[in-house]
Amino acid sequence: MKTKAAVLFDAGKPFEIMELDLDGPGPGEVLIKYTAAGLCHSDLHLIDNDLVPRFPIIGGHEGAGIVEEVGAGVTKVQPGDHVVCSFIPNCGTCRYCSTGRQNLCDMGATILEGHLPDGTFRFHGGGQDFGAMCMLGTFSERATISQHSVVKVDDWLPLETAVLVGCGVPTGWATANYAGGVRAGDTTVVYGIGGIGINAVQGAKHAGAKYVIAVDPVEFKREAALKFGATHAFATAAEAAEKVNELTWGQLADQALITVGTVDEDVVSEAFNVVGKGGTVVITGLANPEKLTVHVSGGVLTLFEKTIKGTLFGSANPQYDIVRLLRLYDAGQLKLDELVTRKYSLEQVNEGYQDLRDGKNIRGVIVHG
Repeated sequence: MKTKAAVLFDAGKPFEIMELDLDGPGPGEVLIKYTAAGLCHSDLHLIDNDLVPRFPIIGGHEGAGIVEEVGAGVTKVQPGDHVVCSFIPNCGTCRYCSTGRQNLCDMGATILEGHLPDGTFRFHGGGQDFGAMCMLGTFSERATISQHSVVKVDDWLPLETAVLVGCGVPTGWATANYAGGVRAGDTTVVYGIGGIGINAVQGAKHAGAKYVIAVDPVEFKREAALKFGATHAFATAAEAAEKVNELTWGQLADQALITVGTVDEDVVSEAFNVVGKGGTVVITGLANPEKLTVHVSGGVLTLFEKTIKGTLFGSANPQYDIVRLLRLYDAGQLKLDELVTRKYSLEQVNEGYQDLRDGKNIRGVIVHG
């Protein structure tokens, strides 16, 4: 069949809208008609050359839609099911899945190659194979993906909202609750209030943090943080550090959560310095893997028993937590609708990403026609 998609051919270039050929589902695969796709910063890392994929690649890794067809041996879903996609497939049987760490599933090793787990591609055009970001390619009207990349969700939930729990919401929420271990009464600082950071704020509030301090240079995002549960919001890390010192009588913060779009040495150092004894720094944001961005005093790390850790997907388990968070939303205990700043058509994908760069969006969403 034919499908319209937004494709990247190289770093530094915008998405191109084009029509591609799409193969139907083989064994263990499903054909999905995407309803919506989130505009996540991770796709910008491909354009900015911070992450290097196999080109050409169809963008988009935050998606929701309806299953149209299933291949042989598919047991997880059937045609007509509403699903949210997990940007890391989870097989359920590897060392990591079987120990409750689906976010580290071995199937995630090739998410930048863009082929399915068997090593082959389902998108084609002009005599070449096209990869799909995180094996999903949600910036396409349809895609053939692994059954291990989908999570069935309640069909009464709006997919244009549910799409957000495919990446940004669980990554941020779990950064606070799982990776950060926020507990009632803690003081938590969140650096960077985008699609992930705003949900780290929600997560810290949900965990019962006494103070949630948001740090972002964009006034619009600071105002949003206060609406989502932050107790304080500052434009600079220095202002935040001064307030943390005052609020905690010099004990400093329990957690510092780094959810900026591109992590650098400065924000890591600021986060390390803002946590007190036994404090935890969680690095969720990405940077070029070849750049060394963590430089801190080993002596302070040891003597103050501080922890610096990375987290992927907030250390959440997609099969469980995607459904869990949607049911929190359904119960009125998690804000999702308010996260969507603007909706775009597929043809507006580059405009949407420019709005993200300009600090205009908490989350932009592509709605497929």
